Amino acid sequence: MANDFSKGKVWQNIVSQAIPLILAQLVQLLYNVVDRIYIGHLPGSDSMALTGIGLAFPLTTLIAAFTCLFGTGGTPLFSIARGAQNEERAKKILGNTFSLLLGCSLILFAVCYLFRRPVLYLFGASDASYGYADAYLKIYLLGTTFSMLSAGMNGFINAQGFPKVGMLTTAIGAVLNLLLDPLFIFVFHMGVSGAALATVISQAVSAGWVLWFLTGKKALLPLSRAYLKIDWKLTKEITSLGMAGFIMQATNCLVQVLCNATLKTFGGDLYVGIMTILNSVREILSLAVSGLSQGAQPVLGYNWGAGRYDRVKQGIRFTAILCFAYTVLAWLFVIASPRLMLSIFTDDPAMIEAGVGALHLYFFGFFFMAFQFTGQSTFTALGYPKQAIFFSLFRKVVIVAPLTLLLPTLGLGVKGVFVAEPISNAIGGLCSFLTMYGMIYRKLGKENV
Repeated sequence: MANDFSKGKVWQNIVSQAIPLILAQLVQLLYNVVDRIYIGHLPGSDSMALTGIGLAFPLTTLIAAFTCLFGTGGTPLFSIARGAQNEERAKKILGNTFSLLLGCSLILFAVCYLFRRPVLYLFGASDASYGYADAYLKIYLLGTTFSMLSAGMNGFINAQGFPKVGMLTTAIGAVLNLLLDPLFIFVFHMGVSGAALATVISQAVSAGWVLWFLTGKKALLPLSRAYLKIDWKLTKEITSLGMAGFIMQATNCLVQVLCNATLKTFGGDLYVGIMTILNSVREILSLAVSGLSQGAQPVLGYNWGAGRYDRVKQGIRFTAILCFAYTVLAWLFVIASPRLMLSIFTDDPAMIEAGVGALHLYFFGFFFMAFQFTGQSTFTALGYPKQAIFFSLFRKVVIVAPLTLLLPTLGLGVKGVFVAEPISNAIGGLCSFLTMYGMIYRKLGKENV
């Protein structure tokens, strides 16, 4: 039987699943990070251009949250309907998800575009950084529909058994963005507006690719006008299932807003730009451990369902040990080469000088993230979604958000914002892992697991 994870070495099964995920996430990472790299080296802008893009992050994260609400809610329902041979219901789910994404994207575009000025100032913009943030955002928002449709509908390509076509959706957009960015930014001298335009064009091409496939002859269940009318009962099912992804993205948005606003108050525009770099570095360093923990999920889940609890324990141990080893090495690399990491995103001497200390604080004890990833991925793989969501919320909403607001007022200033992250990693990561260990790992192989 293909993909029988109850056979062979557990670690090999996990690695074979993790590598494609890591490659796919690497492509997506290029899509997200390349703008920041080019803008950070924009001549004559100092740190303001990068700060401007950082101020737009919460809104882009909010768009991603609503994409998850409908996209990750509709896709599994679609797969279940297909598995039950209920093609009529599957087509209805496909059509409804498309309509929900389209309608929501238009509303988000209108609201965010009309109120972008007060929103950006609320997010921590100053008179100096607002111009860059607004120049980027007012063009980026034009691609809201493209962004939501390409990301939200791509899962339906994978769900019909065409993973290579689905991967091309991200790859096409990422490569195009990588090529267009320097053209618009440096050749046409469009600056941050050029970065935004490159992203919108790339998203439009990705969305066109997705819709071309889903409405074409190759799709097993094509997108049809007959199923676009919104069914509110089905909408409730879709949003209920997608709520976990929405909550996780929405809390990311909240933390980003609080960090930027607090840094603006206690440190100014320079530190908002530094936080933009730190978030980018974290995305890069988290890539491997995220892919590994996600790759372990189908292996753990399969063996759990097969009653092979010994293999589940092996999988959890392997994931935890490898994630821990990697995050320790990543942390040591950050400590040894802070200027190298910062110079990828900026050549501003003032930003690099101030960023070294911030980088050391922010990534202190980065290895605690290994416990967070291992605990949450195990909960998800074995059918404990409430625990997975809880510990994500616990780390971000209960620990990071309050500390971000509190620590700077206790005399720590901007350092308090950067210290909030390692504290949350340690407390949140250990709580997640130890709860998983007590609830699941210790009981594996025993009755009433």
